[in-house]
Amino acid sequence: MAFPILTAQEAAELINHDDNVGFSGFTASGSPKVVPEALAARAEKLHAEGKPFKINIFTGASTNRWADGALANANAINRRTPYQNTPDLRKRINSHDAHYFDLHLSELAQKFRYGFYGDLDVAILEVAEVMDNGEVVLGTGVGNVPTFVSRAKKVILELNEVLPKTLYGLHDIYLPLDPPERREIPIFKPSDRIGHPTVKIDPEKIVAVVHSKRYDGIKGFTALDDTTLQIGANVCNFLVSELKAGRLPKSFLPIQSGVGNVANAVLFGLGDAEEIPQFEMYTEVIQDAVIELMKMGKCKFGSTCSLTLSDATEAEVLGNLEFFRDKLVCRPSEISNNPEVIRRLGVIAMNTALEADIFGNINSTHVVGTKMMNGIGGSGDFTRNGYLSIFSCPSVTKGGVISNIVPMVSHVDHSEHSVDIIVTEQGVADLRGKDPVQRAYEIINNCAHPAYRPLLLEYLKLGKGGQTPHSLEAAFAFHVAFKESGDMSKVDWSRYGF
Repeated sequence: MAFPILTAQEAAELINHDDNVGFSGFTASGSPKVVPEALAARAEKLHAEGKPFKINIFTGASTNRWADGALANANAINRRTPYQNTPDLRKRINSHDAHYFDLHLSELAQKFRYGFYGDLDVAILEVAEVMDNGEVVLGTGVGNVPTFVSRAKKVILELNEVLPKTLYGLHDIYLPLDPPERREIPIFKPSDRIGHPTVKIDPEKIVAVVHSKRYDGIKGFTALDDTTLQIGANVCNFLVSELKAGRLPKSFLPIQSGVGNVANAVLFGLGDAEEIPQFEMYTEVIQDAVIELMKMGKCKFGSTCSLTLSDATEAEVLGNLEFFRDKLVCRPSEISNNPEVIRRLGVIAMNTALEADIFGNINSTHVVGTKMMNGIGGSGDFTRNGYLSIFSCPSVTKGGVISNIVPMVSHVDHSEHSVDIIVTEQGVADLRGKDPVQRAYEIINNCAHPAYRPLLLEYLKLGKGGQTPHSLEAAFAFHVAFKESGDMSKVDWSRYGF
């Protein structure tokens, strides 16, 4: 069947104000590029004419500067979920120009199929190949594509010429039945394949094929500094001690790692740790560090939702698929982040925090409790279901005026019930089997920066008794001091009556 070949501008005309639109991809990888950019230009034109134009965007995770970035800059986003990380969209969210609702990544597909968010008018997918029967080979990120194409009224395909047809076979597309008919998801090791290498689309839904030629545009992470390297070393030393103590099997367990410099430092540390055997990953994102570990032979296999690689590393992988083909599989986020599979495999969950409090609660999303940074992403999916849940962050930021260990987190994404281990460059706090006060001393003495330990110990003594001795009057004293003076260390307990 011949599908209409359109320009990005012509395809953008097929999308209407207030449409629900689903994007392919996950953390920029595999996200559409030219059609959203053209749609942003159309929105700006309509706005200049005094006409409304905003759409509701559903994705796998974050997208890229041509999608979330361009559309947010054009003020063309009404509703948005489940994760984002572009500065322009972040500004729109925090000023309520865009209505963002944060969501665990594993949940969107099922909730969409049950109709929680209405119909899907259009799905826009980046693909490497389009077959005459409507089957497509996806790019470097999957996200919620299987659900989107099953629900969409219209499908627009971006055929990216950068992507080789040899990507066929990299993906494992599986759509579970919905409750109450759902059966077990039969993944028993990270390399198990249970689905199909292509996405099957009703050919009648495909209204446009648009040619593009762009890499994902993901920048390489900044060089690791002493702080991130020490965090990585501390995590690795902890895992080695768990191996020696017999609390991890000698064959090790699959790893999940979040995104960013701290996560990369941990992964590189695992590569350098001779005591840690070859391992596999069951994760949502594979970064440059994992590709290096595969080349070293340290990482045997990676199951993921996306290849979130810098342009240089993406080109290397795409040009050497024969080497990586038996080491990688890309799945929908509903499967890569599935609680059932994570629990079955015994995944070691390693994620980053904005701040942690002395009782073990984690804030992953909100700066000073109010401004959304990116979103919870998949951290909750893995943290609540992993064999071990580890959170890492520097003990201080911005030259020491912010302590990332605080009396009470200004926003709770992960409660103390879900957090086993907290790691900073100062050390490791093992919270397992400890009551709130014991956890507090463990975190203060091992993870807080020395400059803030006396203040945190003073706060603990100010508590009003009970199992968790918080002072409700002074719980956010660190944050108040930062807002008023720009320095958390300037906290004044006397203003709270102490």
